Amino acid sequence: MTDVIHPDGLPTPRRYFAMLAIAIGIAMAVLDGTVVNVALPSIARELGATPSEAVWVINAYQLVIVALLLPLASMGERVGYRRIYQFGVALFTLGSLFCALSRSLELLIAARVLQGIGGAALMSMNGALVRYTYPDAHLGRGIGLNGLVVSISAAVAPSLAAGILAVGPWPWLFAVNVPFGVLNLWLALRFLPNSDRARRPFDWTSALLSAAMLGLLFIGVDTLTRGGPALPAVVGIAAAGVAGVVLVRRARGVTAPLIPVDLFRIPIFALSVSASICAFAAFAITFVALPFYFQQVLGRDQVETGLLMTPWPVAIGLAAPIAGRLSDRIPAGTLGAIGMGLVAAGLALLAGLSPETPTVAIVLMMALCGFGFGAFQAPNNRTMLSAAPRARSGAAGGMLATARLLGMTVGATIVAFVFHVAPAGAEPISLGIATALAVVAAVLSGLRLSKRAAAEGEGTL
Repeated sequence: MTDVIHPDGLPTPRRYFAMLAIAIGIAMAVLDGTVVNVALPSIARELGATPSEAVWVINAYQLVIVALLLPLASMGERVGYRRIYQFGVALFTLGSLFCALSRSLELLIAARVLQGIGGAALMSMNGALVRYTYPDAHLGRGIGLNGLVVSISAAVAPSLAAGILAVGPWPWLFAVNVPFGVLNLWLALRFLPNSDRARRPFDWTSALLSAAMLGLLFIGVDTLTRGGPALPAVVGIAAAGVAGVVLVRRARGVTAPLIPVDLFRIPIFALSVSASICAFAAFAITFVALPFYFQQVLGRDQVETGLLMTPWPVAIGLAAPIAGRLSDRIPAGTLGAIGMGLVAAGLALLAGLSPETPTVAIVLMMALCGFGFGAFQAPNNRTMLSAAPRARSGAAGGMLATARLLGMTVGATIVAFVFHVAPAGAEPISLGIATALAVVAAVLSGLRLSKRAAAEGEGTL
């Protein structure tokens, strides 16, 4: 393809092939963040590792993604979003091959680091590439489709992992990525859109500070949630805070800083990021606490628990494309407030479950939450991308992914704290907190309808 930049999205049919490339990449990255959980006991047993050692097969991947999202988003604005994405696809595929061939825990963790770098490149460029692929008038459709892919990937990951392990050993979990990665690389090289490139030098110091801030925060929070030593975890979190303060101070007065404080001066962007963090924190709390609630309080077995958890992601997949299309015509503040209001209502009902609650009622409550979350997520993501200047699409896309991961981390920390201080009633307390966070997300979404926010942000949609 030529180096022509299409100012208002790609023409068809190239748009569809570009979206296929984006969808395959994000699906692989999301799936590999989850499928390994199912195989972790087998991996530990075959490689002679303890559970505490084997967990780094998961942590290495997640830690690298968290640490590199913003630096790679900033790099994409300088060298082009498609190039970073293509680099990510190639490295993710190579890392998957190395994972499949690894015969020691150390080599497997190293290969997971490669996968994590590739996954970070895919996730950080995802939103920006969607914005350059779809016309502004139809951007909500692209984001809704993207949300559908993420939701389906998250929903089918455990079942897919179980299916693969039923017919083959754990290396197959990684080997299946290779043919899809090769196909995705061909699609990415041929069809992804070109983008404007900034002529600014890359801020390596800020990149290191950003990686340290998010990486130390992740390690500290993960240590606390797993019941590890508190002092090193607290020191790590404090060091992350110091790195964050220094990073923000460095960003003052910079035209396009790595951590996008310039975008946070746009009220609708700041509100959207804040709403996303609260929403994903509520999501994480729910998905950590509910399995305990279903099994220990309601007396359901593991199979029933898995089935009861399924309506939420399925409903997200149904709602996301609908909400994405509606967001092209209806203000995101309205859709987001209604969506998170439905989530809050569903969570409030779930917090009052008892062993006598019918299964059908639980399924409907979960579906209500999922539908509301899908109604919120796609319009909120659209707003985050559209509120930023087109030249800062990379930074906006990086913050989109970072807000999701930060919210999940905050949610996991809250659940761990509640289970530590109030183990007897931890599940309903956790769901009550999740309900409150959903209400906050709904309020933040509604605030985007104010005249000031509309004048500074919604008018760009």
